Amino acid sequence: MRIHRALARAGIASRRKAEELVAAGRVCINGAVARTGQSVDPARDTITVDGKAVGRPQKAAWLVLHKPAGVLTSRPDGTDRRTVFELVPDVPGLTYVGRLDYLTEGVLLLTTDGEAAHRLTHPSSEVERTYVATVRGDVPTAVRQARMGVELDDGFVRPLAVDAVQGADRQWQMTLTIREGRNREVRRLCEALDLEVRRLVRTQFGPVRLGSLPAGASRPLTAREVALIATIGQTPDGDEG
Repeated sequence: MRIHRALARAGIASRRKAEELVAAGRVCINGAVARTGQSVDPARDTITVDGKAVGRPQKAAWLVLHKPAGVLTSRPDGTDRRTVFELVPDVPGLTYVGRLDYLTEGVLLLTTDGEAAHRLTHPSSEVERTYVATVRGDVPTAVRQARMGVELDDGFVRPLAVDAVQGADRQWQMTLTIREGRNREVRRLCEALDLEVRRLVRTQFGPVRLGSLPAGASRPLTAREVALIATIGQTPDGDEG
């Protein structure tokens, strides 16, 4: 991997700050001053910053939480409202990957890999997200309109896939897959389609599915899920695009 990324993974500095350290000549690899963009193998090479050895990068922690409704995607805010961090193990450096709003349920990824969290939520990564919305309204017309695309106040939205199944009590289960991660995008799309959202659940984020994970429960990602996530937004040489 590139030297700036190795420094960031070791917790020395942010990726940008690490680039500045390298440019200033403060970083050495095996006793030689590092060059900007130089590749390094943290498991084999000796890296120092200002003459002090850099520890080996720690393996990143990855969790998926089934976020319930009525829980904040944030750190504790001084109120009595629950946050997602009360529902997962207390892991130093844990951060969430994107947000789910207060009432939205479902898949929420958390990791100690801040670089990956940023990469996965950047629009250029185009990570697919699938939601199931319980709605009321003229759903057949809404589905046709959604497939053609809808103009919202922050741009045009056309889901990758939209389907709906009628249920009881004049309610429909509408499944939508999108690639954007705009604020409250699915709720705003439904509002633009004159649909009343009764419940909203994210059932998939990239390769990670909700499955049978109970509300409020979490689990570590599988090795396969982590490997698939690692490929998202990466250029062929393994650095971010």
